[in-house]
Amino acid sequence: MSLHAPGALDGLKVLDFTHALAGPYCTLLLSDYGARVYKLESPEGGDMGRAWGPPFAGEYAHFFLGLNRGKRGIAIDLKRPEGIGLCWRLIGAMDVLVENFRPGAMDRLGLGYQAVHARHPRLVYCSISGYGQTGPSRDETAMDLVVECSSGFLSITGTEGGELTRAGYAVCDINAGLFATIGILMALRAREQTGRGQYVDVSMQDGMISAMSSNYMTYLGSGAVPGPLGTGFKTVVPYQTFHTDEGHLGIAVGSEKLWEVFCRAIGREDLTAHPHFATNPDRVARRKELETVLSEVFARQPRSYWVERLSAAGIPCSPVRNFAHVVEHAQSVARGMFPVVRHPTAGELRVTGPPIKFSETPGQVGAAAPLLGEHTAQVLAEVLKMEAGEIEALGASGVIVNAAPTNTPAASTTPGQ
Repeated sequence: MSLHAPGALDGLKVLDFTHALAGPYCTLLLSDYGARVYKLESPEGGDMGRAWGPPFAGEYAHFFLGLNRGKRGIAIDLKRPEGIGLCWRLIGAMDVLVENFRPGAMDRLGLGYQAVHARHPRLVYCSISGYGQTGPSRDETAMDLVVECSSGFLSITGTEGGELTRAGYAVCDINAGLFATIGILMALRAREQTGRGQYVDVSMQDGMISAMSSNYMTYLGSGAVPGPLGTGFKTVVPYQTFHTDEGHLGIAVGSEKLWEVFCRAIGREDLTAHPHFATNPDRVARRKELETVLSEVFARQPRSYWVERLSAAGIPCSPVRNFAHVVEHAQSVARGMFPVVRHPTAGELRVTGPPIKFSETPGQVGAAAPLLGEHTAQVLAEVLKMEAGEIEALGASGVIVNAAPTNTPAASTTPGQ
């Protein structure tokens, strides 16, 4: 497949007012699949994620460089009427606007949904916030950890009888970015039918509740408030990690047929007929008893032995890999999940690649993340057809920042597919 094959979202233009993680992850996905994303930042430091380090590559955090590759950077002062005027002109050329400020912030700028929709009814406008645009919690401040708490997620995450544990990644932010992407694509599909855009209101908490549907349905059906189970699963046993002398091993025995195969593979066929373990409800009821039995079994052989034996039997299993193992693993390499980009000041960087593979419109890793205001002049000229003199005047007055690098090699990438 050619590196320059058209993306699924080719031709889509997105004005990106986002910062930190949830919004930038949404627009990263849109960019990877062909959308032209214009990342709009304040000249006064830009996206807060630029400083979220270490590690840093030059002056920019790897956090920022990974989330904002492929986007075109423009810096406009929204405290100036001229800056707001430029935004209005850009909005008129866009298909989608995405923002993740606190509710009401865009209204205070005069760029809220109602004002924008009145002037540009075809535009899809997406807002990502902690609790959504309605309800008593609307104006509460939220970050990922806070929503892990408010959504109930943290109450089921940790070791049984031990301390609660934050998720190993910003699950609420990423989840919101995914739902925002889905919502935008659905709104664009609806626009094909109606000719009109609409408001996409994404709440981090709503997204987490939806993502925990199976957990909440267990509670709603039983009335039993769940707690943390470590790596275990409330309704399936065995479905967890076990310790071996080579590290932890995860197994998932999700059906009665797999249970029989599993018992043969570990040399404990007797467990299939044991009255305490014959069915999954039995095993759930006797979870601790079975965990003790299986822990003793897995302690007898190294992890590599069990991975080979269980895999050969068709039992879902994996060693618990660290990031270094994952980055260099043959599967990650084959799927193009850690390509290299070249940044004009930070040099070569490995980043994460597009997660969805298409046969005809593949995702592609675009150029490296932009310098603050790197493409401002280029975008104003190309999108708004502004003359060089007008752009220079805006730069001289401080309304915009244009930081296009000079005498540096063009950013390049290795394929993401």
